[in-house]
Amino acid sequence: MLDQGLLDAVKSYSERMTRPIEFVLGEGEHEQRAELVDFLTQIAGTTDKIRLSQQVDTNLSPMSFKIRSQDKDTGIIFSGIPGGHEFTSLILAILQSGGSELKLDPGIQNIIKAIKQPLKFETFVSLSCHNCPDVVQALNQFALLNDNISNEMIDGGVFQDMINERNIQGVPAVYLNGKPFANGKIDTAKLIEKLQQQYPDLMSGAAVAEQLEQQDVTIIGGGPAGVAAAIYVARKGLKVTMVADRIGGQVKDTQDIENFISIPLTNGNELSANFVKHITAYNITVKEMVSVTSISENSAQMNEQGEDKPTYQITLNTGESFATRAIIVATGAKWRKLNIKGEDENIGSGVAYCAHCDGPFFKGKDVAVVGGGNSGIEAAIDLAGIVKHVTVLEFADTLKADQVLIDKAKARDNIDIMTNIASQEIKATDGKVSSLIYQDRTTGENKELPLSAIFVQIGLVPNSEVVKDLVQVTKFGEIEINEKCQTNKPGIFACGDVTTVPFKQINIAMGEGSKAALSAFEYLMLQ
Repeated sequence: MLDQGLLDAVKSYSERMTRPIEFVLGEGEHEQRAELVDFLTQIAGTTDKIRLSQQVDTNLSPMSFKIRSQDKDTGIIFSGIPGGHEFTSLILAILQSGGSELKLDPGIQNIIKAIKQPLKFETFVSLSCHNCPDVVQALNQFALLNDNISNEMIDGGVFQDMINERNIQGVPAVYLNGKPFANGKIDTAKLIEKLQQQYPDLMSGAAVAEQLEQQDVTIIGGGPAGVAAAIYVARKGLKVTMVADRIGGQVKDTQDIENFISIPLTNGNELSANFVKHITAYNITVKEMVSVTSISENSAQMNEQGEDKPTYQITLNTGESFATRAIIVATGAKWRKLNIKGEDENIGSGVAYCAHCDGPFFKGKDVAVVGGGNSGIEAAIDLAGIVKHVTVLEFADTLKADQVLIDKAKARDNIDIMTNIASQEIKATDGKVSSLIYQDRTTGENKELPLSAIFVQIGLVPNSEVVKDLVQVTKFGEIEINEKCQTNKPGIFACGDVTTVPFKQINIAMGEGSKAALSAFEYLMLQ
């Protein structure tokens, strides 16, 4: 099942382990059990630090296995064969159960360690979902930090009965103690936020992480703009901290990238991995999987020129707080919603924003993509290879996508394109999307389109919430900046998709991030 290259990689990775681990299978028969046993046997055969136990756990299904370390359960369970994108989740679970360093910020670790409530997570995934591993890996680390927490990765392709029983139509789908908890792409910072909402006293008793000293520049955001800004600031020898939900940002969700100058073809995961490599080459404090909860202005200090130069206090969701002389906001943007009846109610039940993640759940069915830009047409092309039929609905009278993508879509015999269409309402039957009511803007007539899923690809909304009361923003939420990426507030700069700069592109964002960093450096040098 596993090729020799993968097995050699596992053997190499296992050298980082400081203690052995073992796999313990569930009991019973299943048509794929032999394949699972062979899969685990091959992995265990790469090193004496991994073994497949001869015992079984009667509480687990025949297609499940748990990881034990130091003679106790780690709380990590895999139900299904974790191949595809989840192979990385398994390898990380093995290494971290075996003593390798966790990838969570110390502040996050302190919060998780202090949790006293029993938390049983079930994370439903598709092996083709590129957003799912981030959630699985975060919750697995939660389990390793606290004996009150467990996480079970469940492959929906193997456990179809559970998918049907719970009406799951999108992944990742996370259940907590048997109830729906989170659906779709969600980062660690948001997981912590949702836990804090559900358990208001979650942070009581949590140790406070070591506080950062005052920073010269703090960059909020880890996408192309934020990464470029961090590197340029670090190269100037300044104290710099980056606070980010995840390195790569929205780019990490992009499949093929063909317009990143000097690289004819790459993808979001590869580019994000290269961002990480580049950042680690410099003296940059990175607080990943963490979010900023507030920014306040400290008392202004007078410089040698007699000018007041304020510093800012940044508070994180971990409870940490530190001062910074300048801020670069590079928080990017998120998917824009249709804001029509039936949308929010059916997220995860046929309303989706990621074709790569949720497309496989609608194999052989009719779906729609709302949006005729590059993202929408790319989604339609991807879906056409999985579903029965795709209808693209565009509000304007022409498509906004690149012609090369439009030509590809029109060449597919199972893609129809409709323009001048206004989506009105999403209808559901028995808890699942069944149709879309839309208006033909040419005739004014309302019509109903039967379908099983709607993939919304209508652009982005800037993530400016954390600074919208501090700096000037447009009615659309974009941060207003000048040609030097300066906001109306001294010492606060912004760059990338969160700003008024036209054309939301990776190359443009990186240029803007570099410019913001140079502007911040110039500002600090004049103090």
